[in-house]
Amino acid sequence: MDRIAEFRKWKVQCLSKADLSRKGSVDEDVVELVQFLNMRDQFFTTSSCAGRILLLERGINGFEVQKQNCCWLLVTHKPCVKDDVIVALKKANGDATLKFEPFVLHVQCRQLQDAQILHSVAIDSGFRNSGITVGKRGKTMLAVRSTHGLEVPLSHKGKLMVTEEYIDFLLNVANQKMEENKKRIERFYNCLQHALERETMTNLHPKIKEKNNSSYTHKKQRNQEKAHGQCITKGNDKELENDDHDDIGINITIFPEDY
Repeated sequence: MDRIAEFRKWKVQCLSKADLSRKGSVDEDVVELVQFLNMRDQFFTTSSCAGRILLLERGINGFEVQKQNCCWLLVTHKPCVKDDVIVALKKANGDATLKFEPFVLHVQCRQLQDAQILHSVAIDSGFRNSGITVGKRGKTMLAVRSTHGLEVPLSHKGKLMVTEEYIDFLLNVANQKMEENKKRIERFYNCLQHALERETMTNLHPKIKEKNNSSYTHKKQRNQEKAHGQCITKGNDKELENDDHDDIGINITIFPEDY
């Protein structure tokens, strides 16, 4: 079976499976984006989260919060208010932690070139921790990620360790991050549509495609903003630089074993 046929098989299998997430469906803020990608021949999504604020209670062993071993006291994909957190904290007997988790999206791509397009758009949209993973069986995965998360412990053994005023402050920070997260999702979706429209045009003009492919480098240049239909304004670009300081070069990893 050739690679394209195998990719189609993987796509059918993945999209026909039941959604096993806690929510059981795609988050409202990314439904349109996920549907847009899944309608394209060269992509399909394997998981996504639009971003959320959580209050988690962990067990007595260990200090790191691991969601699979935690009790979810509160979860919302919308701005959160202090009263909801205070009520949820009353249920905690262990150690409760407030978290904000930004948007994450995993997309399997037909070819590396397809993943590079998504990666370029993700970086320009503010998701600067995004990367590409290539498995031995030829699966090419693009992960859209950023680093503007938040994780703060609030209680220990059921006892609140901070003031309500501080909780209110933390929620203001988390809600601001949620708002910025939503803007980045919208920016990513808009830039993605422009990028794929250009890709369609270059497929019709091989000389343009060859020129575009040669311009993709490991370290992205600032003049690529123009190539993306100026999806990022100078103000937005400065804002993103202040929030994310990680390396924005393309990150390609080869799995050490079959994937």
